[in-house]
Amino acid sequence: MSDREVIAGAASEVRYDIQNSDPEEEGKSARSIEDPQKNSWETPSLQELEEVLYSAPRSCRHGDEVWPHLYLGDMFMSHDRFGLWQLGITHVLNASHGKLCCKGSEDFYGTTVKYHGVPANDLPTFDLSPFFYPAAEFIHQALTSGGKVFVHCAVGVSRSAALVLAYLMIHHHLTLLSSIRCVQEKRWIFPNRGFLRQLIALDQQLQDKVE
Repeated sequence: MSDREVIAGAASEVRYDIQNSDPEEEGKSARSIEDPQKNSWETPSLQELEEVLYSAPRSCRHGDEVWPHLYLGDMFMSHDRFGLWQLGITHVLNASHGKLCCKGSEDFYGTTVKYHGVPANDLPTFDLSPFFYPAAEFIHQALTSGGKVFVHCAVGVSRSAALVLAYLMIHHHLTLLSSIRCVQEKRWIFPNRGFLRQLIALDQQLQDKVE
């Protein structure tokens, strides 16, 4: 599913406002769905993950705080420098760097915002996995230094969502399923099948490390 297909299917349900969440409530929510027993860590199949993704309400905003100080959104919000300033955004991660629909660059945001671009295509054949760890590290460094991060692509449901999921898995040790459910509480997401397969592989790699 491409970002353009998502725009056509979900445009009537999109609400154009920013949801600011309480960080303490966010943390409680994330901890409550984390797998309590690492030894029982099982990676769901692609079909099972897609069923979980389909089951969520198809509604999202230009930007949603899906983790304390971590926002996931679309290109419209990424172009709103004043809106990002109002939110206190200090770091921008653009998962569609270099694409015509997204203006993001270091020059565009100036010296007050740190920028990181990932030139991903929203295609099942695109290998996003080499960007999982660098993107996760960028988010991690930003949040641990007291910053606020806005992660986006064109619509904020596939490329950028996959990178946010990878961050939660790598730095917060959530399973893939727990990461999806955590983000779903605040935003509808649907990474394409290729990205889901790559996230499944990451989930299995992380499982092997803790066993």
